[in-house]
Parts: sequence; structure tokens; C-alpha cells
Amino acid sequence: MNQVMEVLMKRKSVRAYEEREISAEVRAEILKATLRAPTAGNLMLYSILDITDQKLKDKLAVTCDHQPFIARAPMVWVFLADYQRWYDYFLASDVEGLCSRRGLTLEKPSESDLFLACCDALIAAQNAVIAAESLGLGSCYIGDIMEQYETHRELLNLPPYVFPIGMLVFGYPTQQQKDREMTTRFDEKFIVFKDCYRRLDKEEFDEMFGKRKLPKGKGMEDVTNFGQVMYLNKFGADFSIEMRRSVREMLKAWRK
Repeated sequence: MNQVMEVLMKRKSVRAYEEREISAEVRAEILKATLRAPTAGNLMLYSILDITDQKLKDKLAVTCDHQPFIARAPMVWVFLADYQRWYDYFLASDVEGLCSRRGLTLEKPSESDLFLACCDALIAAQNAVIAAESLGLGSCYIGDIMEQYETHRELLNLPPYVFPIGMLVFGYPTQQQKDREMTTRFDEKFIVFKDCYRRLDKEEFDEMFGKRKLPKGKGMEDVTNFGQVMYLNKFGADFSIEMRRSVREMLKAWRK
């Protein structure tokens, strides 16, 4: 196994960090690798916020589902799906005048542009993850940055065609985090299909989730299978309901 494959296969989320700064040189290396990520049409439809203000980190630790380790991370990057930069450039380039002369309508960024920008931003984020891992740092994705759109829009000064699609926190993992057992992944036969999509049946789901343990305790007394656990803990949880509401509000702003 070569070094790249080894980094990919050993990577796991890290939420506890040594009290150790990340040098400017290491930060620069990670950023260089991030900016070399594949991008649609070489448009680079993303921006990155390097969060250095501790007060801002503290706020994000609260607004992103109350996760204190965010505030303690030595490096925090917010990845933004960004079509505002290109739209502003089109306006600065008098594309509106060009369209008028040609009898065309100046198109504003649409939902498809948002999806493309989200892809660009997350591809760049994954480059950052692997670059950091290769340099001895751990990281953790924070999807909760998609929650509380109105708050984050104000907090991060986000214009209409910019949306925080993901946040990454970085740091040198503690020994406990290094020793922590890696989480499992589903068998590829449940994930990879040839030529066309195939829905799984009950027997396949039973095999897929059969080894997952059911939690015990308050609120789980009537739970009988792992699907019910995941619905309660993820899809039906308060943070997930808030994320749906938040994204709907973002889409309203994007479509104006």
C-alpha cells in the first residue's frame, strides 16, 4: 500500500486535539493542496473562511449544535458554495449591457449553480482533509454550519449567492484519538451497483445493519431495530429539522 492509500484508509474524524499550534508553514501547505482540488470548468465556485477570532469560534461552537470542541480547535475553516464572486464579476464586466444588445436576459445563479458550487466546495474540503492528514493533523467535518442560516449569514457577512456548505476543524490528535478504534463502513455490495441503481430489500437491510448494536436507555425503550435508532438520532432529531428549515430559507434568498 502506497502512502496516499495508507492516509486514505487510516483517516478518521478527530474531535480532541493537543494544545499545539499549527505552524504557518503547515497551514500554507494544506491551503496549497486545497486550492488544487478539481473544480467545475476551473471556476473555483467556493470561498474559504479561515476563522481566527476566538470569539467567533466560540459562537460557532454554539450555533453548530453546541459542540465545544469546535472552539478548542487550532484551525477552523468554513467552506462556502460561492457564486457571488462570478455574478459580481459579470456585473463588473457589463454582461448586462452585452445581454441587452443581444436581446438576452441576464441570468442569475440558479439551483443548479448552487449544486455545482456545493460540489466544488466539498471537493476542495476533502483535499484539505487528506493534505492535513498527511501532515499529521486530524480533522472533523461539521455539517451543522448549514443550520441557523440567518444567524450565520449575519455572523459571517454572507451575500445572497453564498452558502456555508461545510466546516472543517483541524488539530493534532490526542493519543486517545489516535488509539480510538476506526468506525466501520458498509460492505461495497450495498453501495456499488453496475450500470443502474437498485433498491435494497428487507433481507439485504437486515444483513447490512445486522451487526449494529441497539442503544439502551431513556427514550429508547420502544426501539426495536437500527433503522428506528437512526431516524430518532439523525433524520428526526432537532438539529436535522433545523437544518431543513435553514436550507429552505437559504434557497429563498438564492432564488430572489
